[in-house]
Amino acid sequence: MQQKQHSFSIKDWADDDKPREKLAQKGRLTLSDAELIAILIGSGNKEESAVELSKRILAAANNNLADLGKLSLKQLMQFKGIGEAKAITIAAALEIGRRRRGGESHKVEKITGSQDVFNVLHPLLGELPHEEFWIIYLNNSNKILRKEQLSKGGITGTLVDVRLVLKHALEFGAVGLVLAHNHPSGALRPSEADKEITLKLKQAANALDIKVLDHLIIAEKAYFSFADEELL
Repeated sequence: MQQKQHSFSIKDWADDDKPREKLAQKGRLTLSDAELIAILIGSGNKEESAVELSKRILAAANNNLADLGKLSLKQLMQFKGIGEAKAITIAAALEIGRRRRGGESHKVEKITGSQDVFNVLHPLLGELPHEEFWIIYLNNSNKILRKEQLSKGGITGTLVDVRLVLKHALEFGAVGLVLAHNHPSGALRPSEADKEITLKLKQAANALDIKVLDHLIIAEKAYFSFADEELL
């Protein structure tokens, strides 16, 4: 007699075990990260449920959603039961979360210190696998006039156009600048190149009565401030 194969689809689970029903009845805060991912993928594979598969995917990302967000579609698809469609769904959900954090950074309108700069730019730079250089342009009350990406490069570094920075500063009517770039490696100490570009921008801006107020190196969980360390 042929044994009936067990189904691992969420719709076949007991009501108390279904993440969708749990979210609807008890609220989203009651769900674990694995249960939330299980809702996205809907089913597991022949050997494990959606939640069990989600736990295994999370374990491979150090049980850290930020690390999970860095996995490529190809890496996600290496898990049995995760095809292209499910991998895209996971990647899209995590990207929405990242952009939500970026939207919350708009609440900071005035820069009063390095922590404000970190709060504004960390959602944009903190988890990137490549290096980017950003400028925040400020008025005479240190209110943010504009923030923009100046350059984007590989992990080895970026190219910074000093003339473009000053051109934009004059166009925006900025009297203060805050420089920032990320170190995907996680290292926070400034390189000699970091120090050189800071000095170059500071000297060029001074000639136009524009002050470079700080330069932040941003990593995933922390930052280094040139102003705080009295390197400006």
